[in-house]
Amino acid sequence: MVGYDPRADGRNVSNLEVAVAGSVSGLVTRVLISPLDVIKIRFQLQIERLSRSDPNAKYHGILQAGRQILQEEGPTAFWKGHIPAQLLSIGYGAVQVYKTLRNAVVTMYRTEGPLVFYKGLNPTLIAIFPYAGFQFSFYSSLKHAYEWAMPAEGKKNGNFKNLLCGSGAGVISKTLTYPLDLFKKRLQVGGFEQARASFGQVRSYKGLLDCARQVLREEGAQGCFKGLAPSLLKAALSTGFVFFWYELFCNLFHHVKKADS
Repeated sequence: MVGYDPRADGRNVSNLEVAVAGSVSGLVTRVLISPLDVIKIRFQLQIERLSRSDPNAKYHGILQAGRQILQEEGPTAFWKGHIPAQLLSIGYGAVQVYKTLRNAVVTMYRTEGPLVFYKGLNPTLIAIFPYAGFQFSFYSSLKHAYEWAMPAEGKKNGNFKNLLCGSGAGVISKTLTYPLDLFKKRLQVGGFEQARASFGQVRSYKGLLDCARQVLREEGAQGCFKGLAPSLLKAALSTGFVFFWYELFCNLFHHVKKADS
């Protein structure tokens, strides 16, 4: 956990235990927020408007989408693509429409060859630099705003300031670069139109610019932000869960050592 030291309050934990706590907290958090990731990607791939007024829209809200996925596909559907997500697989979006990771990989390779695993790479690379720049820039700006607005006694809690400003910077940066994430998902599932037919309309894209043009023409500017709500909710919950589990495991290591001594 960058910028956070669990030993500052006297807990006896080693560097290895800190690393393990950080890794496990990330893994557990990914398990818990996976349903929001699934819903986000369903929203991103839906051509129809995310609105009750569109009779052809399969999904139109987070709760409605959750109920429908549960009813049609069962609870395991919320963890589709979970293994490649844990491994940061580039094929996460494609796994959403297949039964297993192996089934997705084999089908993808047979139909389109090895380059299929790099679909969506362009928007991913393009988004990296502005996202990182936005994060650091807004993090610094929010910290200055926090220092200006917070009374002197409130400035003593540096961890809270880091958490609040870091979360705010992440939310703003995610929103500004979100269209690139949507384009990436659309490009990644190209070639799987038949498998996705039951989810609604499908489109084929020739590349990043063609994808952006089609989305803007058919779905409008708001189409570039489909799935933003569950994405931001996921980001907020992720921050809270990571700190919660990180503290829990650090405390566990500390108490185990204390009991053995």
